[in-house]
Amino acid sequence: MTDLSLLSSLRREAREAPASGIVDVVNHGRTRPGLIPLWVGEGDMPTPAFIAEAATRSLAAGETFYTWQRGIPELREALARYISRLYGKTYEAERFYVTGSGMQALQIAVRMLVGSGDEVVVPTPAWPNFEAAIGIAGATPVPVPMQLSNAGWTLDLDRLARAITPATRVICINSPANPTGWTASREELAAILALARRHGLWIIADEIYGRFVYDGSERAPSFRDVMDAEDRIVFVQTFSKNWAMTGWRVGWLEAPPVLGDVIENLIQYATSGVAVFIQRACIAALDQGEGFIAHQTARAKAGRDIVCRGLSATGRVRFAEPAGAFYLFFSVDGEDDTRRLAIRLVDEANVGLAPGTAFGAGGERFLRLCFARKAEDLEEAVARLARALT
Repeated sequence: MTDLSLLSSLRREAREAPASGIVDVVNHGRTRPGLIPLWVGEGDMPTPAFIAEAATRSLAAGETFYTWQRGIPELREALARYISRLYGKTYEAERFYVTGSGMQALQIAVRMLVGSGDEVVVPTPAWPNFEAAIGIAGATPVPVPMQLSNAGWTLDLDRLARAITPATRVICINSPANPTGWTASREELAAILALARRHGLWIIADEIYGRFVYDGSERAPSFRDVMDAEDRIVFVQTFSKNWAMTGWRVGWLEAPPVLGDVIENLIQYATSGVAVFIQRACIAALDQGEGFIAHQTARAKAGRDIVCRGLSATGRVRFAEPAGAFYLFFSVDGEDDTRRLAIRLVDEANVGLAPGTAFGAGGERFLRLCFARKAEDLEEAVARLARALT
């Protein structure tokens, strides 16, 4: 049997899953000495000791066995405490389900809600895993390109409404957004929710960067501010960003308790639950991590200022200062092939950036830079980029 016939025997959705345009550039430059890697969505700070020590204590206590599929009760209660404290409402532990990463939370949400023949409306540019997860499930992502103006990135709600068809089942909203930094207002979220209600649609809400806002607020506006208990909203979340736990691969879903049996089954048939010692670390993060989140956010704000000021000085760069998340999404005058440009900047500046082609419709002319790093690295990266671009 030939390689071609082997591939052709696979499910189309698996065979046609798109390759990551980010990984393409990372693979080109990951082994270069002295490269400053600003291409992926993580900072340079390791997980805080108080979190790692909670996992160590759990391991020492022998907590290495199978566990609750929905998550240990103590962690689900900690999630309820954290969300209740942050959003000023009481949430019960039954709404929370522990997953093996935010990506698994997204996969479960998508697989619950859509399949072959269904459509999911996604504002773009967007994290490429949204489109991939939807496509692998057999559904069709429907991009709604956002607009960049002097006022920043904006979502045209009329355009969003026009994208809805009889096949639409879900609207996927990421705010604050990766890669643009667009942060929906409470009024915009209320309008999106009203649209979903009118058409009987679900919303998958990715509010993973909700703590990374730069207007002095503790958090970004949320669907929780405008929703009712019966609204069809599933929240996908991760421990990766707030608590520097990208390598731990743990996240959670928040959903109506009536979906609990379905979610539990999907976790069981995928991973059979998250290791207890990792969940103990997550409890420590939720209960003791506010100081670390504040430190990370302040550090990211300083990083944002460094890259915005430095790249603006080149005279060739165009962007909207991001209101949230920790990315600068910028274009370079005269440069339309951003994959080729990202490769060139690895070669000439020894700086790793993600090409905007990875982020779908509307992102093609842009590059994404992660500024969740120490100031010295960002200042050096900006200096290198300025030399290469000018």
